[in-house]
Amino acid sequence: MKTTSHYIFVLVSFLFTSILTSAHAFQKNKDKFVVVLDAGHGGHDSGNKGNGHRESDIALKITLQVGKELEKDKDIKVIYTRTKDVFVTLRGRAKIANDADADLFVSVHCNAHHSQASGTETFVLGVANTKRNMEIAKKENEVIFLEADYEKHYEGFDPNSPESLITLSFLQEEYTENSIKLARMVEDNFEKEIKRKSRGLKQASLWVLHNTYMPSVLIEVGFLTNNSEGKFLNTKAGQTKMATGIKKAILGYKSYIEQNVGEDIYQGTEIETVETVGEPQIIENVVFKVQIAAGSREIAPKSYNFKGLSEISREKVGNIYKYYYGYTSDYNAVKQMQEQAVSKGYKDCFIVAYKDGIKIDVSEAIK
Repeated sequence: MKTTSHYIFVLVSFLFTSILTSAHAFQKNKDKFVVVLDAGHGGHDSGNKGNGHRESDIALKITLQVGKELEKDKDIKVIYTRTKDVFVTLRGRAKIANDADADLFVSVHCNAHHSQASGTETFVLGVANTKRNMEIAKKENEVIFLEADYEKHYEGFDPNSPESLITLSFLQEEYTENSIKLARMVEDNFEKEIKRKSRGLKQASLWVLHNTYMPSVLIEVGFLTNNSEGKFLNTKAGQTKMATGIKKAILGYKSYIEQNVGEDIYQGTEIETVETVGEPQIIENVVFKVQIAAGSREIAPKSYNFKGLSEISREKVGNIYKYYYGYTSDYNAVKQMQEQAVSKGYKDCFIVAYKDGIKIDVSEAIK
């Protein structure tokens, strides 16, 4: 009899190979920003039926409204995993996103609980599974059991196994930063723009997020099991409000990405240098840089593309390009570089450290 550890090893190998194959087959060389919208559940999988409402129907209506609004932007291409009440496998949803070489994957769901819990939640992939997040992960992953020959397609993955759930986080780490950025925008819009209760950004081991090789989020727009929230989500007005919050977050994310990878060409010719104030703090065998941007588009690492900042370097991680400013072993100098990058408009930039060519935590580097 095969052991759990054997199944986990096979799962990792299978998923790693499939992601690499897709990544090489579909390089990001396109004119439009591609968003894959995924309405959760569908067909014989209705999702939860809190207060008699069907999750699959409400998720689809919200998703189609989001897409209709996004399609008004000529620079955005919208692809749906489903546009009607049909069943789509989890692996099928991920394949649609990967084959489309999407810039974003957004999955829409409705929550349920045995209490009158309420509020929105947006999930990114991770192993920070609280007891409640583990319940969500199991619930969303258990749709696998509704698929024919699921043992064949998921290589022994068990949605109820903590070991299997933890395994999912390993291969999508390179997209975590941008997934979190989008998730925060979604929840901020829900709370501040349309005045809904937000339960915040969460991490959970969700199969459909793991197997997409682009920034991905799963949005729970509210609890159908809550009397007032379920009623709200079952109305056209409620669905329109939630769709508006999601649409604005996606547009905000797109704007953020384009701004941070030099879409607006810097017209000046002056290149500023950093003069270190105070005593140098040299860390031997360590190099510091400031990460100023990350995105799917390859931009020439030239100062005019990055608002006049010089000494720009680029690194490709999976299908994401990361852009860095500076190269120094002086920690005091890199802190000033970070301040300069912030002054240029890269407000979310941060310091990274490498020791002997391997990325390490900054805190470890300066011990």
